[in-house]
Amino acid sequence: MEKVSVKNMVCSRCVMVVTQYVAPLNVGLQQVTLGELVFKNKITAAQKDLVRNTLIPFGFEVIDDDKMRMVERIKHIIINLVHYQEEGMNNNLSEILSADLHCVYNYLSGIFSEVTGKTIEKYYIAQKIERAKELLDYDELTLSEIAHRLNYSSVAYLSNQFKKVAGLAPSVYKQQKSERRTSLDKL
Repeated sequence: MEKVSVKNMVCSRCVMVVTQYVAPLNVGLQQVTLGELVFKNKITAAQKDLVRNTLIPFGFEVIDDDKMRMVERIKHIIINLVHYQEEGMNNNLSEILSADLHCVYNYLSGIFSEVTGKTIEKYYIAQKIERAKELLDYDELTLSEIAHRLNYSSVAYLSNQFKKVAGLAPSVYKQQKSERRTSLDKL
């Protein structure tokens, strides 16, 4: 079995597209998850190049660097926590990342900052604010319910972070109807 990391796979639609185009290559694809391809056996360099060249037109990138691979794994854990879990987290982010990746958080934080130029915390906050925008756009939850779902201690705390990141208050954001959300792979 071999795992190959893929950059910019941030949603279930990405998984579907990658599966659709890599499975027919007959390279032994076993499973596709966010940011990762699992092959039944070790793949050759030629097979990896075939996969790489197949994915490039769709904006995906096969990652060979160990640090980049770890950063992508961190990003996918955060995206999953923020965008795909209905209830708030039981543990803090550093404990979740350390447990899932079997590494000390300081090590993960150092690699993430070195590769991306920003902290894990800033990335996490950016993801939470994008999720808040999405939930505001749906207009199904109150700001209080959104704050609870995103694990904020109060509406005021969410509003302050929202204003710092988005440049306007959630209420003003909700009133605007222009193109205002950022693609997850751009955060």
